[in-house]
Amino acid sequence: MSEGELTIRVMERADLDRAIEWAAGEGWNPGFKDADCFQAADPLGFLVATLGHEPIGSISVVRYSDAFGFLGLYIVRPDHRGQGFGYRLWQASMSHLDGCTIGLDGVVAQQSNYARSGFVLAHRNVRFGGSPRIEAPRDERLQPIGPDLIDAVLAYDRPFFAGPRAAFLRCWLSPDTRTAIAFVEDGTVKGYGVIRECRSGFKIGPLFADDESKAALLFQALAARAEGAPVFLDLPESNPAAARLVARHGLSPVFETARMYRGPQPDLPLSRTYGITSFELG
Repeated sequence: MSEGELTIRVMERADLDRAIEWAAGEGWNPGFKDADCFQAADPLGFLVATLGHEPIGSISVVRYSDAFGFLGLYIVRPDHRGQGFGYRLWQASMSHLDGCTIGLDGVVAQQSNYARSGFVLAHRNVRFGGSPRIEAPRDERLQPIGPDLIDAVLAYDRPFFAGPRAAFLRCWLSPDTRTAIAFVEDGTVKGYGVIRECRSGFKIGPLFADDESKAALLFQALAARAEGAPVFLDLPESNPAAARLVARHGLSPVFETARMYRGPQPDLPLSRTYGITSFELG
């Protein structure tokens, strides 16, 4: 895809690493080892805009299925903004996700622009952060997610997301890059969460659980891994139990996004969603 001097192509790995660094520069605080798992979700779902050989913009358009995709990492370098490059990158991304319901987590200031492209607000996601000092709970129902639990966790995750994402999750749950813990009772997974190191502190995401008490134990087990460093959790504003959880541990709002969809809005269990996975991939 090209027009004039601007060329839009699928990212190579170095392009994705650069886009994640751009995201860090925007204050989005990505994880140190996000790129492998992002690319596993959809190797063709990351586009870079170049002028000549110079990268100037990025966007992710991950296609989880023929019916659902998610848009993120939409960045144009500050020195190239206001010249129409972002709009052309946006058009290319919409073509990649043609026929899909598309989700995104956009900054609130851009909500009206997304609305003009047919996106409708579903709810706000609010990032809470703080530096809680938490001791890991002693509870045999909290189990590290290893090979014996992977399939059960994938099955548990399925209702929480609008498309299949097994390839992404198998990477995201890998113990060499993150800590992933499941709540297992009577042999059944009833919640799970993941914590990863980011440019600033640690992020927990996702955090899904059948009820508030299980979410609280998972949060404590995960946050204890930060050992007093800042911890961030992105939660849907429509879940009051999630708000109570972060309040109990002294976390405060630091950022928010507008979760929007173009197409039929997925029916997701937000009352059991205590933390979304990521703003970039949903």
